[in-house]
Amino acid sequence: MITITITNRKGGTGKSTVAVNLSAEFSARGKKVLLIDLDTQGHSTVGVGFEYRKGNSNIHSIFSDQSVAIENLIHSTKWNNLFIAPADTMFEHSRAGEKRDILRQALKDSDFIKAFDFIIIDTAPSLDNLLINALVASDYVLIPFLPHFLSIEGIKSLARIFFKVASTENPSLRLFGLIPIMVNLRIHQHGKVTASLSTGFGKEKMLPGIRNDIKIVETFENKMPLIYYAPTSRASADFKILADELLKRISLVKR
Repeated sequence: MITITITNRKGGTGKSTVAVNLSAEFSARGKKVLLIDLDTQGHSTVGVGFEYRKGNSNIHSIFSDQSVAIENLIHSTKWNNLFIAPADTMFEHSRAGEKRDILRQALKDSDFIKAFDFIIIDTAPSLDNLLINALVASDYVLIPFLPHFLSIEGIKSLARIFFKVASTENPSLRLFGLIPIMVNLRIHQHGKVTASLSTGFGKEKMLPGIRNDIKIVETFENKMPLIYYAPTSRASADFKILADELLKRISLVKR
């Protein structure tokens, strides 16, 4: 089982887009995938077509009551092999408490969870205990970003948090890479920012990007991942390339 957190402290960087569409790509390849929506905006919950209603079991329950078994918070979706632990859009982040390993312990204690090949965690654009819990519970981190100069300092700041968690609470945590979103390398600034981050983090950490595509916005309105809503779109093609690259890298690590 591989656990991947999708994070960026800046909003509007495509975290939920990446979380939903990577989950769908992996599940379409026969992998059993659990998407955990820790972001109280609930965009990933919407993106896989789950209709959350007040009173539904949700992932934020474990931060209020740690006796809750995580398998009771998981729902199937209409897509084969893809499951969702939905967000509670009314959850207040201050209620997450101070414990930093609640999510890791909940996953570790569940035999049900062991049946999943991948757990993908979507996070809010903030530094709080929900993000720390995600990092502590994960094997890898993916950072989607918009290729603008304002993104650079935000990524560096997030990297410092990542390295602090990796050096103290989760030594197995690895930076999987950075994903440029809404990218157009014909735009000078996009190429310059991407090149700067490649130099700073290493060329191997710059993953295949996702081009700008109106179909991405439409998928959330229609509550369907790209692979099902617009399988021939350029963004869908980009996510297929990204998923293939990630699976290839994971297979190399497992050897």
